[in-house]
Amino acid sequence: MLHADDPGTWLRGVFVDTGLSYSFSSVLSISTLVVIVIFASWLSNVVAKTIILQVVTSIVKKTKSNWDDIFLEQKVFTRLSHFAPAVVLWFMAGWTLRTYPAWMSAFQKMTYIYMVAIGTIVINSFIESWHQIYLTLTISKHRHIKGYVQLLKLVVVLIAILVIISAVFGQRVATLIAGLGAMAAVLILIFKDAILGLVASIQLSANNMVKIGDWITMTSRGVDGQVEDITLTTVKIRALDKTIVTVPAYALVSEVFQNWKGLEDAGVRQIKKSVYIDIRSIRFPDAKLMKKLSRIKIMADIEGRGGIPDAKTQDTETDQNDPSAGIQKFTNLGLFRLYSEEYLGRHPMIDNRQTILVRHLEPSGNGLQLQFLAFCRDRAWVPCEHIQSEILEHFYAIMNEFGLRAFQQPSGNDFLAVSGTI
Repeated sequence: MLHADDPGTWLRGVFVDTGLSYSFSSVLSISTLVVIVIFASWLSNVVAKTIILQVVTSIVKKTKSNWDDIFLEQKVFTRLSHFAPAVVLWFMAGWTLRTYPAWMSAFQKMTYIYMVAIGTIVINSFIESWHQIYLTLTISKHRHIKGYVQLLKLVVVLIAILVIISAVFGQRVATLIAGLGAMAAVLILIFKDAILGLVASIQLSANNMVKIGDWITMTSRGVDGQVEDITLTTVKIRALDKTIVTVPAYALVSEVFQNWKGLEDAGVRQIKKSVYIDIRSIRFPDAKLMKKLSRIKIMADIEGRGGIPDAKTQDTETDQNDPSAGIQKFTNLGLFRLYSEEYLGRHPMIDNRQTILVRHLEPSGNGLQLQFLAFCRDRAWVPCEHIQSEILEHFYAIMNEFGLRAFQQPSGNDFLAVSGTI
């Protein structure tokens, strides 16, 4: 006798009554039930997605908050609709395949795996939605949490994998976790970068060492650019030539790097340039040079403040046989340093509230290095480059007035001139 509540048996009987063999009718009845189940699950998904989208979208549009818009953009609600076909598959498998226990067990196991996978995707979408909401807050500009978000997603995926393995092999999750202890060394080796990146991410965030948008310089790896992204394992930096440089996150903790954020916060940009002075041109100024320099307004102002001795006292106060006596305490290089600092302090684009320094460094085969240090009011890269180029060109041009020469390696034409060829 056929049972109305057993669709598999009923369908097989219908096919047998049409003249088909028993074995072929069994296969055909199972295939028909599978098609019916798949169609029902697809239909349930379409219906659930349509209802969710219409209802949720209408609610989201009526609210003033943009948080629910983010959940909608991350497809959290849409992905929830995939649970509908999973539920249909689970219950219909138990109803239609109960006369085939092996088939029913395999079908329900696959459905269970599908539900775990969908749940994992939904949870990760939910986590990412909160991350996007966090990025809209002011604090996100100072504290990046992308590494933590990626770690949390990774933990969710690992838990899902353990649950799936538990379902497939019929083992408890606790037993699987205990078994992983024996594989700890292998796991540490596999996830070495992730572990190091996690520790580095925590240190970078806790100490506020670097964040997205900062300009950093990392000499050991040839990195000089703006941080574009900080993930669990890597940091992406856009260089001046617009190329992307990727370095491990733990490199920012284990190696030295320079963050230019302090200059950005101060609203200035550093100017640090040097010229090389020919040491043979450094000398004590005579009255003629002092008179020549007094015609330069900046030098006249310095002299008027008593910053340098008066050239008029040269003949009476200076022993002509001792060039270091009297007013000769300044060299022409010392006078040029005074002029340079005064010039930088008066420049309209130099912030005179910051350090202004002109100093010479250790001499080398290229002469005596004279370094200019100041801070430009305009922190934009191109305008600042123009300003410091203008300043450096001015110093090169005015240097000759002080009797100084810039050092320059001899060229081919210089050798030809010495030889008398040209």
